[in-house]
Amino acid sequence: MSVASWVVILWKVWLLPRARTDVARSVAAFWQSASLADARQRLSPFDREALVLPLIAATRAEASGTLAAAGDRAQQLTRVLRDALHVAVNKLQYGQVLLATVGSTAPFVGLLGTVWGIYHALTSIASAGQITIDRVAGPVGEALIMTAAGLAVAIPAVLAYNIFGRQIGRIEAELEGFARDLRELLANHDGVAR
Repeated sequence: MSVASWVVILWKVWLLPRARTDVARSVAAFWQSASLADARQRLSPFDREALVLPLIAATRAEASGTLAAAGDRAQQLTRVLRDALHVAVNKLQYGQVLLATVGSTAPFVGLLGTVWGIYHALTSIASAGQITIDRVAGPVGEALIMTAAGLAVAIPAVLAYNIFGRQIGRIEAELEGFARDLRELLANHDGVAR
């Protein structure tokens, strides 16, 4: 659990600041573009994690003759932008479930080790027929180490989950705002250069 948590933590430490910067730069580049085609070209060097470009690409989806084409342009844009936004957010949230699971279960695994160690201490005492410090100290010491190990795994996972969740929320809010603005732009101005 510790290795898996640290792999996710290190990956997200690299990914999330990069994604936050990329989204801010991409949105700024989009609004400085003359057309959607120009925006796609200008955004490609900025959007390294492909969080904004899929939103723009989704607006070009043509679904004639299907239920996806039913409704007015605003409804179609809402649907395709929502789907593209879900893909981007899922990419950002990847690994969060692992961190939450490790953070909530690792202390109990450590507690299980503690109980197991105390059980061994008690069986050692019972088999010896006498209580001596050396019969108790070894197994109880192991039990305490298991508790500490469980906490050493859980604490970084919980802290990372909370920190990353806050960062993902900020990026998600920025992406949602951009998707909403893009929808309004395209729904109200059918003549926007594509």
